[in-house]
Amino acid sequence: MEKRIINPWQWQNERSYAQAVEVKNPEGTLYVSGQCAISADGISSNENMESQLILSLKNLEQVITQAGYDCSGIVRLNIYTTSTADLWPHFNIFQDWIAKHNITQATTLLEVKSLFETLAVELEATVVK
Repeated sequence: MEKRIINPWQWQNERSYAQAVEVKNPEGTLYVSGQCAISADGISSNENMESQLILSLKNLEQVITQAGYDCSGIVRLNIYTTSTADLWPHFNIFQDWIAKHNITQATTLLEVKSLFETLAVELEATVVK
């Protein structure tokens, strides 16, 4: 697989994403459903945004790894949240996770009216290898 990052500007680098990612000759592509702060028993978290973000990232990583892919292969990561104001103070958790896995991805962040049950953040990814 060959990846090419397209960034006409530099400002997005501080926000931990790329304007576009081109992938040529992938061996496989994994489309990951939105991952949230849901326990292994299927119980939705009612904890704060920080806790929900940490568990959502853990669940995303588990799905990707179990599928035989690496998190470094994430090329698109969409973030849905019920409150960007509550998410921003914890955005460093997201950025640290991105840096830990050496990910450069296209990202869209959307504030939505609601998510499933008591959930406050959801992460949807496209992964290649």
